[in-house]
Amino acid sequence: MADTMRTWLGTVVSICALMTLPPPPARAAGTACDRGCLKILLDQYLNAVIKHDPSAAPLFVGFRQTQNAVVERLGTGAWTSMTALGKVQRRYLDPVNGQAAYYGTFEEGGAMVVATVRLKIDDRKISEAEWIVARKEDWGPNGPGGALVNPDSLAANAPAERVVPKDARASREAMMAIANSYFDGLTTHDGSIIMHEPGCVRIENGTVMSGPNGRGPNAGRGGDCSSNLANLNVSLVAGRRFPIVDEEAGVVLGIAVFMRKPGTATRRNYFSEWFFIDNNKIRTIYTAMFYPPHDLPVPNWPPYEGHWPLPPSFVPPAQ
Repeated sequence: MADTMRTWLGTVVSICALMTLPPPPARAAGTACDRGCLKILLDQYLNAVIKHDPSAAPLFVGFRQTQNAVVERLGTGAWTSMTALGKVQRRYLDPVNGQAAYYGTFEEGGAMVVATVRLKIDDRKISEAEWIVARKEDWGPNGPGGALVNPDSLAANAPAERVVPKDARASREAMMAIANSYFDGLTTHDGSIIMHEPGCVRIENGTVMSGPNGRGPNAGRGGDCSSNLANLNVSLVAGRRFPIVDEEAGVVLGIAVFMRKPGTATRRNYFSEWFFIDNNKIRTIYTAMFYPPHDLPVPNWPPYEGHWPLPPSFVPPAQ
């Protein structure tokens, strides 16, 4: 009995000792990355690219980079061609998704280009870089040089730099749904589906496309980003992703692919769209986009990595 009592007392003493021990150390702080951390890493990456020095950025061991859906070997592609940041430099941060992005212009040799650069951060290292670059000589709906790339116009109509007051911010879920309504409106060719402010403006590769000064299908008609969709050569807005929701800036990044109507020779369009949202409605849309050849798999990022949508040449003809 005495032995049993001593054993019981010893157990109680051990439990009490454990209860008074300090809590185990918290998980290393290196895994989380707040807005400040994301901005530092984004700037380190951009500076490393224009210095042509991959060692100047904290890259993850499995780092993967694409430019216009083509995987680039480390030290090639943008690492050699981009020489400086341009006049338009906007940075958007999403600590919830652990992603950061740049939208604006770059000097590429003697030319200016419009681009979106998306980064994914894992354990405070850069694991992904997705570039969507628009160049003046690129292919457009009407062939080479038709992509409406205009860095000077983008500089004159640059995105506002702002911090939305906390009591005026929409939820992440609402912001993604609002942005997705634009894609639904294009797919159904019904502008009334789009949750937008009257007069919303869309700026494509720097060129103003809607409104009285627009050069797109609404040019001179006083239309906006929801107008004149009946004849739009889009059958499907496919592969939709919303990798960045910057609640502080009121901005959502959407990335997707315009699939053309059956039988058309027009190339698909792989694009990034930056949605500026006010009062639960789209106010402005900025894009960087390119028109991939028919045999290039896009977007080449999960969940459609390297295999979707299938190029038309891979699809058997209808019977």
